[in-house]
Amino acid sequence: MTVQVIASAPGKVTLFGEHAIVYGEPAIVTAISRRLYVKTTLRSDKNLKISAMDLKIPGIVLTFISDTGELTLETDYGRVVSAVSYIKKAVELTANYVGEMKGANIEVRSTMPVGAGLGTSAAVAVATVASYAYALGYELSQREIAKLGHRTELEVQGAASPMDTSIATYGGTLYIKPRTGEPIIEHLKLKNEHPIVIGYVERKSTTKELVAKVKRLKRKREEIISTIIRLIGKVTEEAKIALLKGNVVDVGELMNINHGLLDALGVSTKELNDLVYAARQAGALGSKLTGAGGGGCMIALAPGRIAEVSTAISIIGGAPMDAQISAKGVTVEIQK
Repeated sequence: MTVQVIASAPGKVTLFGEHAIVYGEPAIVTAISRRLYVKTTLRSDKNLKISAMDLKIPGIVLTFISDTGELTLETDYGRVVSAVSYIKKAVELTANYVGEMKGANIEVRSTMPVGAGLGTSAAVAVATVASYAYALGYELSQREIAKLGHRTELEVQGAASPMDTSIATYGGTLYIKPRTGEPIIEHLKLKNEHPIVIGYVERKSTTKELVAKVKRLKRKREEIISTIIRLIGKVTEEAKIALLKGNVVDVGELMNINHGLLDALGVSTKELNDLVYAARQAGALGSKLTGAGGGGCMIALAPGRIAEVSTAISIIGGAPMDAQISAKGVTVEIQK
């Protein structure tokens, strides 16, 4: 009997605190109801066939090197994008962790755009670990999945915070405060569901470039930029209180302030700003860029105004997606 295992993991958005977290201020990140799905079916050989049209991977076949547990590219049927590296590494690490390797057909489907700052790399790493492990017959704990997911990102990227893979695994909403050693990570239990609209425009700058840009500006205007960064931290602390109280009006107001401060750091773009202000004019309680900026995504808190805000974003040239925040983490479904 052929067993198929479908694991899914959520994307994420940063609600408050991007860029300021680099300088020790807190941030709030949340899982969203947009998800990435990985379906694994074991094979009788040692080949790993990956198909992920949503990630622009038409189909590739890799072969295990049995003595090392590594995978080598055998056939390339199209442009291999970076997502293959995450899938390949997640399978390798999982096989080595459980001490068993088998070939598999892996299909990936995503309801999120790739490279938009919604955490797709973390989601694909976490979902692949869970799907492949369960297909082999191993029920890993969330802690094990998160650890292997983080190792996947770390080995592929060279450096990676555990934030995105933690959100992809556990879901919910996290308050994160950097400190020497381990950061403070607090799971926030929100009283209400908060509907948001995500607007996407093409990115013009990478995260690395934008972080460097803020660093240069801070070096040049130390007092001014340090004040902005501290204010972003203060906004995040107040947003934590508002979220826990379920005060959506205050959350929206603080989102607007946070965006203004990020724009002052020079990380927004005209295209993102157009979406942010269009969303507010259409009735959003608050809207801001999310992530590093330079294009990519913005979010709008829009209870009761999802359709209106989505239409406004579309008219102005963005690609709208609706979602709920504080979504569930990784899930596994076994089909026989």
